[in-house]
Amino acid sequence: MKNRPRIITVANQKGGVGKTTTAINLATALAAIGERVLIVDIDPQGNASTGLGIDRQDRSVSSYDVLTGAMGIVEAALPTAVPGLSIVPSTLDLLGVEMEIAGAPDRVVRLRNALREDKGVPYSYVLIDCPPSLNLLTLNSMAAADSVLVPLQCEFFALEGLSQLLQTVDQVRRTINPNLAIQGIVLTMFDGRNNLANQVVEDVRAHMGDKVYETVIPRNVRVSEAPSYGKPAILYDLKCSGSQAYLQLASEVIRRERRLRAA
Repeated sequence: MKNRPRIITVANQKGGVGKTTTAINLATALAAIGERVLIVDIDPQGNASTGLGIDRQDRSVSSYDVLTGAMGIVEAALPTAVPGLSIVPSTLDLLGVEMEIAGAPDRVVRLRNALREDKGVPYSYVLIDCPPSLNLLTLNSMAAADSVLVPLQCEFFALEGLSQLLQTVDQVRRTINPNLAIQGIVLTMFDGRNNLANQVVEDVRAHMGDKVYETVIPRNVRVSEAPSYGKPAILYDLKCSGSQAYLQLASEVIRRERRLRAA
């Protein structure tokens, strides 16, 4: 057991880039190699919760309760079908949480305080799944995190969106969380038959260098199907190319985390 978990926020203000898919499959892969993992779902859409098979009627306690101070992290966590993986689920109540805490002096560090104050957090990794926007929920996740993992779709406007996100990370680093690092950028939804996709990979690697993971997540029908069955792709079809890519990504994440700790 580590003294405290490594906290990684999975963030991109653009929707449809594979953010939640990356969060749940990376968490599953980490759990599969023996890590104890918690996902904190702070996206009001609750896709990570649904993708891990948590029915809406079972979400009587959620990340809303954590952010409003009504419940601790460990109390709010539910087990999933994946051994070693738990989740603090999301509900639509999160849509109103910004207004509720907007006037509070600690409004940006609610999640960080919850993770720090709960001394019994029994996890080695906490992954935070953010909404596809740069709002108070996303700022809370970055304030709480050790690092940011950025899923980036292999499409034309990828670099433009990345630039905006990196500016936000810099702002958070200057004002709230000076230790926040870029854990890495993972290229998602890659189709090798598409010349544009190959060009995007080249451009992102040219601009961001070794911040970009070697592992590229391919477009894969089985990965897209898995959430409708309430399962991570790794459980739904371990042998498909998308699942294999996420297992490789987990190995890269662990190597990077070891380097970050040693730095």
